[in-house]
Amino acid sequence: MSAQQWAEQALQSFDTVVQATSGFRSRPGQRRMAEQVAHAFSHAQLGKVDADDEDAPAPERAIAVVQAGTGVGKSLAYSVPAIATALARGTRVLISTATVALQEQLVHKDLPALAAQLPQPFKYALAKGRGRYICKLKLERLAGGSDASDEDQPDDDLFADEEAEERAKRPRHESEARMKFYASMADALSSGIWDGDRDTLATPPEPEVWSPVGAEASSCTGRHCPVFSQCAYYERRKELVAAQVIVANHDLLLSSLGARLLPELDNCLLVIDEAHHLPSTALDQFASEADLSRLTWIDKLASRALRIGQLMEVEEIADIPNHSARLRTTLQDTARLVTDLYAEQLKAPRTGMGASRYNAAARYSAPGMPTRARVPRGVLPAELVEPLSQVAHHAEGFLTALRAISKALRSEMKDKPDEARRLSTLYAQIGALAPRLEGVHTTAALLLQDPPEGGAPAAKWFTLQVDGEYIVVKAHASPLLPGNTLRNHLWSAVRGAVLTSATLTSCGQFDFFLREAGLHGDDAVTTLEVPSPFDYGLQGTFVATETQADPKNAQAFTSEMVDALLSDLAMVESGALVLFTSRDQMRQAVDALPTAMRSVVLVQNTLPRQQLLATHRERVGNGEPSIIFGMQSFGEGLDLPGPLCESLFITKLPFAPPDDPVGEARAEWLRGAGRDPFIELVVPATAIRLAQWAGRAIRTEDDRAHVYCYDKRLVRTSYGQLLLKGLPPFTLERRLA
Repeated sequence: MSAQQWAEQALQSFDTVVQATSGFRSRPGQRRMAEQVAHAFSHAQLGKVDADDEDAPAPERAIAVVQAGTGVGKSLAYSVPAIATALARGTRVLISTATVALQEQLVHKDLPALAAQLPQPFKYALAKGRGRYICKLKLERLAGGSDASDEDQPDDDLFADEEAEERAKRPRHESEARMKFYASMADALSSGIWDGDRDTLATPPEPEVWSPVGAEASSCTGRHCPVFSQCAYYERRKELVAAQVIVANHDLLLSSLGARLLPELDNCLLVIDEAHHLPSTALDQFASEADLSRLTWIDKLASRALRIGQLMEVEEIADIPNHSARLRTTLQDTARLVTDLYAEQLKAPRTGMGASRYNAAARYSAPGMPTRARVPRGVLPAELVEPLSQVAHHAEGFLTALRAISKALRSEMKDKPDEARRLSTLYAQIGALAPRLEGVHTTAALLLQDPPEGGAPAAKWFTLQVDGEYIVVKAHASPLLPGNTLRNHLWSAVRGAVLTSATLTSCGQFDFFLREAGLHGDDAVTTLEVPSPFDYGLQGTFVATETQADPKNAQAFTSEMVDALLSDLAMVESGALVLFTSRDQMRQAVDALPTAMRSVVLVQNTLPRQQLLATHRERVGNGEPSIIFGMQSFGEGLDLPGPLCESLFITKLPFAPPDDPVGEARAEWLRGAGRDPFIELVVPATAIRLAQWAGRAIRTEDDRAHVYCYDKRLVRTSYGQLLLKGLPPFTLERRLA
């Protein structure tokens, strides 16, 4: 079939599904999006290219960037053409969403409904990271169910959070409760009541409880593991192999590049939903950090590596004592230098790290509140270059020895399957700590990295925090431009893709998103803006309230804003959502609530999210008023149709936090190049966030809502006019507070 025939067939499938959908409403914008998706996926040239044929033309790529307003029905518009085209072409669809919750909605709701309507059957599966599944071998050990001999058991607290060893030991009752919990999980797993997925537990455990038993690549021996046939993670992997449609998330997509967990990107059709999250996810994925203070793990890893290396007769272990000792020393030297060089920013004593006792720690910042020192222009002080170079050198040498030990262990497992449990335990002893060594090496290398000529430097910074009696100094580094990272690591491999979200344009243009996503100037990219089918002018009113106080004067503005907000909240008769830009702002509003209103307000984090939303729905369903106070995480992905959100309150324009070190470094770089970071970076990012927040108000064709914003900059400044341009076309009202 030709590309045109594939596209026509995909659209025919789309039309068939839409017509068969109960409660169908004609949406021209939805079909226009489906056409764009079908065209992109039909014209992308998939499969390997003959690398030896220098005269062969480059494979055709096709990437569609589609903004689909609320109510367009974008899930159906991309899934039907994508699946129909994939089935016709004998390939697979990889859908990446922003969160596990959105993945589960697709897998448990949208795709089953679609499978019942498409004439050609297809299988689908949910792909989650390894860490969300239980490691049965670890669980057996911690629950007391392992049959391994004592000498084969790991040393104490092998799989536990090693940092906890440097704090006070847990109370006896807490340890006993944790062991009972592990035993109950082991029973549920062995009886088949539980499938080993953390997300399917009735009450998902806290990270510090889950971490010791969660699966992780560094300590996994795969098919050589003695409980491989009962592994929850690999059971899910089998489902992926058989599926034509795989639903992943952005974190997994980027973290598994080159790992063969997901379909090869040059031979599948990629859909990135909620694509506005992709740039920030990329920065998170490719950033790194290293603890310069708590270093007992180095000695423990060296001890394990030497013991196991001797058992395996690995020659490379001869260098481990030198590398581990020098690594520890140079990390300590680096920590001393950092606290000396950045004493003012970190509020560290000039005497360096010698005062690591409680009385000296009291001179630092409050517990839980780290101080930070950013490296200007990404240029390390000369004093740090040599010690960090030594850190990178010795970390690499240590890693080389660990790789040799791991290779020997895997070879031994292959040759002696009857000793799988003992060898897997030894492998895990190395793997439990190896990621820390890798993190140290990656961070040091990125800190030492010089910016390319004319290019952006990496963001580099150090933090200091008091943790009990300890002073913790960490080094951090991150790429500065997500677009460069995505272009090099993701788009270089992709042939056919669709990126979609309700908010991809900023101030009416795609340019900002395309730059952030690494697609600006890419000839393979086409863009399409599909407006919402909602009549925002009729269905919604945007009330711009102008305070006397300047929003930049936080104290005066918050006081005035809270007075205006409480006056408006008194008029709420059904469901309402109030979005705050800081915890302190929300706290002041809560403190100011009159007694009669306190029982009506539900505050984020006072209840689990799902319980809070269920309470809100129950109250509104009973005809009672209910008001949710929330922050950024309630500003998107929250669906409260009809009376559940008839009033939406935006307390202040949602500018990014001013203390983001990557944002600071990027603004510094832009200013150095004679560019304006506020207009080029801050305003476009705020426009997308504000559009997301405002999008909570109108969710269906029948909704009616008022949106209130108390930040006068929205109507009084030139950039505010740009922000307004990026909002849905509500009827605008202006008033004084």
